[in-house]
Amino acid sequence: MELKSRKDIPTELTWDLSSIYATEEEMYRDVEKLKSLGGRMAADYKGKLDTPRTIDACLDNLRELERLMTLTGNYCDLAVSVDYYDTYNQERNEKLGRLFAEISSALSFIDSELVEQDEAILREAIEAATDNKHYLEDVLRNKPHQLHPEVERALAALSQSLFAPYQIYNMAKLADMKFDAFQAGGKEYPLGYSLFEDDYEYERDTEVRRAAFAAFSRKIREYENVTAAAYNTQVQTEKTMATLRGFDSVFDSLLFGQKVTKELYHRQIDLITEKLAPHMRRYARLLQRIHGLDKMTFADLKIAIDPEYDPKVTIEESRDYIEKGLSILGEEYVEMVRAAYRERWVDFAQNAGKSTGGFCASPYGKNSFILLSWNNRMADVFTLAHELGHAGHFKACNSAQSIFDTNVSTYFVEAPSTMNELLMAHYLLKTNPDRRFRRWVLSCMIGNTYYHNFVTHLMEAAYQREVYRIVDAGGSVNAEVLNRLMKETLEKFWGSDVEISDDAARTWMRQPHYYMGLYSYTYSAGLTIATQACKRIESEGASAVEDWKKVLAAGSTLDPVGLAKLAGIDITTDGPLLDTIAYIGGIIEEIERLTDELDD
Repeated sequence: MELKSRKDIPTELTWDLSSIYATEEEMYRDVEKLKSLGGRMAADYKGKLDTPRTIDACLDNLRELERLMTLTGNYCDLAVSVDYYDTYNQERNEKLGRLFAEISSALSFIDSELVEQDEAILREAIEAATDNKHYLEDVLRNKPHQLHPEVERALAALSQSLFAPYQIYNMAKLADMKFDAFQAGGKEYPLGYSLFEDDYEYERDTEVRRAAFAAFSRKIREYENVTAAAYNTQVQTEKTMATLRGFDSVFDSLLFGQKVTKELYHRQIDLITEKLAPHMRRYARLLQRIHGLDKMTFADLKIAIDPEYDPKVTIEESRDYIEKGLSILGEEYVEMVRAAYRERWVDFAQNAGKSTGGFCASPYGKNSFILLSWNNRMADVFTLAHELGHAGHFKACNSAQSIFDTNVSTYFVEAPSTMNELLMAHYLLKTNPDRRFRRWVLSCMIGNTYYHNFVTHLMEAAYQREVYRIVDAGGSVNAEVLNRLMKETLEKFWGSDVEISDDAARTWMRQPHYYMGLYSYTYSAGLTIATQACKRIESEGASAVEDWKKVLAAGSTLDPVGLAKLAGIDITTDGPLLDTIAYIGGIIEEIERLTDELDD
């Protein structure tokens, strides 16, 4: 059975972009407003940003420009993300991208002129306008790395080309790769990117699961050189930009935007690789014992502890789970969840050409849009709760903050999403005292929430760090190097307990986060904060919930250290991360104990 074309998908399984624009014509009217506003700003303010009043007036206009770009950009880009075979939507998106680059280039004078002003004038402008305060503070922070105005103008004009590696990656993965069916146990099975990642990786039948992994790996291997070339172009561009802007390393450059230190970055990777590995190896050995596997391979790591107890969950049933699971966050939050189902914020469909994985886009002033592929698994419920965590976060901060203050650091941005997964699990644990049910819920926490964020993405981050070290030293990477780095990374973490094959080494090809800077490590960073905040909620109740709501509404008015502090967590020390790792180890110990009890 092949995946359906997008046109054959029932409407109720798709998201409704009409909440951004009722019609394409309405979107194009905002495009015309965008063009007009950009031209007017260039005429009114170029060469004139020398008084606090003029500066704030210009930035007031810039906020409106960003709002229009956010709405038109999301409307076009989200349409592409669900069907990479739709050339009309791709061409429309490309055209809009070119317009954005032209406008950004024409208005690049704003930051260039601002950094040339006396600091006293900028400080006065900061005092005069609340909505522009943090934008101007960031201008001062960026001043040492601002380039000549003509260089900034040229770079802005080239922005679409600078993002080309990610586009090439997506086109190869989502449009060009065509998967053949595979054989297992005398039967033929269909295969596709989302079918493999959302279904076969969790398949209880070992022969089918391993055959799917082998067939999937054979296909992506055919594209390893072009994928490596796109990725090498990405990291070389990042290194060049870091050097041009005067950073000592690409790490300094990429972490600068996250507003965190290298110490926090390296700690996350080093401590988890060292301290969590023994716990996860025990979990792998437990999976092997429960399932009677001849050996534990990379293809076996996502199977359920108790597949017979892993319920099938319909989309409608998921609503009840999530509403009750997140009710601790209050009625307003639950109403947002209801609206997400009622108003079609979520694209549940499985169709050819659709982006893999899941994401949440939250255009300023509008509802969020969540992409995933529904497979009737409890894992999908946790994924949806995760993405609704992003929706709830940006609903709060978009309502409370200027659009300039909604660019939350990626170091923190996965905390609200992973928090929702934990709240879901804690809710489920309270609904049923049965030991088998408890083991199932705890295994969902390990197999879904913690494995995905503390293992899958952390291994990607450890591998990515080695890539950037090579690039920082003046080298480059190709498919052979990337395969070796990923294999070494996985072998270091799993030791002799899991067989890491050449196919496992190619998992670097599957991750779009590599085109988003140092993003992969932030999943574990966010989940560390979420774990500690969730423990506070469990022990302190309403007061901790209220603190968390303040964090969600704060947006980017605070850096990650400040946001965590507002939640009652000090991430400047090793304590929260070490406690979280110990917490994960404790869950695995309890799963082992419950397994032994159930076997007796």
